[in-house]
Amino acid sequence: MTALDLSSPVAVVGTGTMGQGIAQVALVAGHPVRLYDAAAGRARDAAAAIGARLDRLVEKGRLGAADRDAARARLEPVESLAGLADCGLVVEAVLERLDVKQQLFGELEEIVAEDCLLATNTSSLSVTAIAGALRHPGRFVGLHFFNPAPLLPLVEVVSGFATDVTSATRAYETARAWGKTPVACADTPGFIVNRIARPFYAEAFAVYEAQAADPATIDAVLRECGGFKMGAFELTDLIGQDVNESVTHSVWQSFFQDVRFTPSLAQRRLVESGRLGRKTGHGWYDHSEGAERPEPHTADKEQPPAYVVAEGGLGPAAELLALIREAGIQVREEDEDNGTRLVLPSGGQLVLADGQTCVEFRDVVHFDLASNYRTATRVALSACQDTSPRTLAEATGLFQALGKDVSVIGDAPGMIVARTVARIIDLAHDAVAKGVATEEDIDTAMRLGVNYPLGPFEWDRRLGREFAFDVLDEMHERDPSGRYAPSLALYRHAYAVADKREGTS
Repeated sequence: MTALDLSSPVAVVGTGTMGQGIAQVALVAGHPVRLYDAAAGRARDAAAAIGARLDRLVEKGRLGAADRDAARARLEPVESLAGLADCGLVVEAVLERLDVKQQLFGELEEIVAEDCLLATNTSSLSVTAIAGALRHPGRFVGLHFFNPAPLLPLVEVVSGFATDVTSATRAYETARAWGKTPVACADTPGFIVNRIARPFYAEAFAVYEAQAADPATIDAVLRECGGFKMGAFELTDLIGQDVNESVTHSVWQSFFQDVRFTPSLAQRRLVESGRLGRKTGHGWYDHSEGAERPEPHTADKEQPPAYVVAEGGLGPAAELLALIREAGIQVREEDEDNGTRLVLPSGGQLVLADGQTCVEFRDVVHFDLASNYRTATRVALSACQDTSPRTLAEATGLFQALGKDVSVIGDAPGMIVARTVARIIDLAHDAVAKGVATEEDIDTAMRLGVNYPLGPFEWDRRLGREFAFDVLDEMHERDPSGRYAPSLALYRHAYAVADKREGTS
């Protein structure tokens, strides 16, 4: 099945920001485009707005004047659904209400030809449920674009329970012909991105709710240590707290209130207070004119230790050993089975975040996972009331000698980056096991859809196949609510490797 022919008109119903963006994508790809909106005059206004954006593309040298003029000639606002009768594809971008969407597609089914592909851009509703009211649900698919649609490359192509393979394939190939990067996805709450991204927000909020760190510090660690483009607090302020919470709540409810997707009470209070982020001038941060952005916690300068003793190879943090030597600090290596710690001159231990707490051990400081320890500009340390000041000072000085800012947070199991990445990896394995998408498509979706530094399976391969399971298993022991219980898919993934390594049967 090939992409929709360029001569076939594409209709967009709903002319808000997303509808206009999708229309622009189809238009620039070469299709005739019809715009319809139930509100009188909005389709004409949308056509004018799209034309203005095409003008700006010409000014920036991204579109030729002749191509702009041809595209404008192919763009037509219509006053009724009857004007979409000859379209080969209709994409809906209207209000996120099941009854509204079902009614719309029921009316469209009476107007368009039997071979017309019907698509919804929903991000929170079931594609299967929307198609459930249709006589011919086989031609119905989800085409979930990301905002702004003309700029972001990802499109989730969602197959409902009744979607024909030929319809899904045509939608996929059409998105690719439009210059997008499509990924195939089964109809599941949140699809790929909004399902697997929940821990990025949830774990940051959980660390904050536990009073282990403030929003500015958590955001800085996610950016400067984890390699994420934005922290969870600043990103939700940009998205809108009400919008982000609504998606979280929808996924949670759709999974029958699965504890892994439980919404944040702190975010609920923020929404209730009307502090929705940038659009209201205040969210987690104050965005009013002249407001000062709070600074993350950054430790004072400390002297580095003269040496460290490396027990084992440090696992996912092994590159630290080279960095320590390059900083002129002696590294004494000792072979230890499963050793993943540094012993400091104080006798205290510096251990990679593993899901355990510092208070369980005598004089231990945990350090957080980094996407790349060489390029990271900040590292978080976790200590408790029993950690000796000398050990914490030596640990701080060690990372400062490597050129890193150091943020000291409370005794949070899994810290910030490690617990977030472990949960993302777990949800990704669970999604593959349940037929939601392939590993490759999930990695692509998370890199392109939310700009993660690595896809979940790329993280998994880099960290070692048991890392995420071990972190979550330890956290589950300390919080047996089920929130951190590793999925059966992750258990099988990690345990099979352990068996092969140990030579058992």
